[in-house]
Amino acid sequence: MKALVTGGAGFIGSNLVELLLEHSHDVMVLDNLSSGRRQNLSGLSGVKFMEGDVRDSRAVEEAIDGVDVVFHMAAHLAQVRSFQEPILDSEVNVLGTLLVLEAARKMGVKKIVYSSSTAVYGEAIRLPMDEDHPVQPESPYGVSKLAAEMHCMCYSKVYDMDVICLRYFNVYGPNQRHDAYGSVTALFATQALRNEPLVIYDDGEQTRDFVHVLDVARANLLAAEADEVRGVFNIASGVPVTVNQLAALVREATGKNVGIKHEPTRKGDVRHSFGDITLARTLLGYEPQVDISQGIRNYIAWVCEQGPGLPTSVSFRAYRGS
Repeated sequence: MKALVTGGAGFIGSNLVELLLEHSHDVMVLDNLSSGRRQNLSGLSGVKFMEGDVRDSRAVEEAIDGVDVVFHMAAHLAQVRSFQEPILDSEVNVLGTLLVLEAARKMGVKKIVYSSSTAVYGEAIRLPMDEDHPVQPESPYGVSKLAAEMHCMCYSKVYDMDVICLRYFNVYGPNQRHDAYGSVTALFATQALRNEPLVIYDDGEQTRDFVHVLDVARANLLAAEADEVRGVFNIASGVPVTVNQLAALVREATGKNVGIKHEPTRKGDVRHSFGDITLARTLLGYEPQVDISQGIRNYIAWVCEQGPGLPTSVSFRAYRGS
């Protein structure tokens, strides 16, 4: 299989690239390096890299030419950032996706796996959230991911393309951003190892569904290999965890009994979120394999191996070698 991974130098993309290479697939990466890092791909022999933007139709067409499947992961990330840059958010997430779809149509690519987000749901009306849960996004980011999903489903129907949209819940693991736009898991790890208090927004009793990046990468590969399957699928662990519980896991894994600092709820944050993964299990054969306790311990162990600096890159070996 010849695969293109847009955003392949980023957190989830780079982990997927490694998995594809392990399965002996040919991999091309298209990334503008706005949030991805070249070093995330270091040590991965055979990957072809093209620096380019998904908003550049020529670059997209050049990258897609000759591939069998497109994993479209390039995105303007983070709900918080989308409030600050809503126009850029839609330019990248909506227009960029449309340009990828159009290039795939022109080049005759029949398989596209699109990385969507639980942000499309907004506040939970019922739990767990299945794919038929109402979509009421509460951030420009959620709106842009939903709009991109709808373009994907339209192309799938009108142009007879096998398009699968994967709605990720709270992904954590190696190669993750640890700044203000990163996930709570990476932020907690960094704060604890610096002997700083863990910053929790609201009271910490809000629930999230944390899914390891290794499971997300596997889900993408399963989606690419699924014959004549289309539609939207939740990719999650199916297990709710409170932010307070996550903080306890991080403090235990780091051995740091740091304090907790509470801050007001942020715009776009929902109270509860965890996913029903029945559809992905049934049609894709997806089954999460990384328990959060073990996943956190392995992630912290890897961070510690990096020394006093902050994490920059890692591979699946950090998890598998434990």
